[in-house]
Parts: sequence; C-alpha cells; structure tokens
Amino acid sequence: MKKNCPFCVVNEGSEHGSMPSNGLAHIRLDGFPVSQGHLLIVPNRHAADWFDLTSAEQQAIMELVEQGKQWIEERYQPDGYNIGMNCGAAAGQTVLHMHCHLIPRYAGDQQDPRGGVRWVIPEKADYWSGR
Repeated sequence: MKKNCPFCVVNEGSEHGSMPSNGLAHIRLDGFPVSQGHLLIVPNRHAADWFDLTSAEQQAIMELVEQGKQWIEERYQPDGYNIGMNCGAAAGQTVLHMHCHLIPRYAGDQQDPRGGVRWVIPEKADYWSGR
C-alpha cells in the first residue's frame, strides 16, 4: 500500500450500493467517467501495471471484468464495451497503480466508433477508409 496512491484507499462503495470484489481486487466507479457506468477494476495490492501482477491477481481482475459487465448491464444496458489498461507513462498511465477500465459504449456516443482502442494513436487508427 502506498500512502499517496488514490487506489490504495479501500473501495467504500458508491451511490449504487456495494460494488463487486474478491480477495485480490475490487471494482470502483471511475472518478472521471467517459460514459455512464464507467468502472475501474483495481488490484488490492499496489502494483504498477498488468505485468507486475501475479497470475492469480490477473485472473481475479478478469473475473471482476465479467462481474462488472453484469453490474453495468443491470443498470445501463449499453450497446458495447471497451476494456483497457495503460501500462507505463508512454502508454498514457497517470496513476501508477494498475487499473483496468471497463467502459460501456452506447449507440451514437461517437459518430464513427470503428477502430475503438486503436485511436490511442489517431494518425494510425483509421486503416479501413484509405484516407
């Protein structure tokens, strides 16, 4: 546990009630959501990124991705999902405690959602239009 790490604080639930968790990780609402229902899946142990987790922690995270999807489905009925994590500053990671984003997507939330996570490098994202 790191003293100044925002994710080392125990998940205290939310206005939606208790969030799913297991012995190695927990789910919390994203503090800066990009869509309604945007969740973070966070290991309880302070670890920098996915590659610093044990295989048991990685499995615990993936189990909570599924439980988080069910939690979102019951409340928001999205049309799709983006699942992702940033590993290292060069990949855009700003909080150096591993966390997986589970982002519900809704029809019409973007004019053209094709390419999804490929837009992390915009000039290389559109491979289908020939532009």
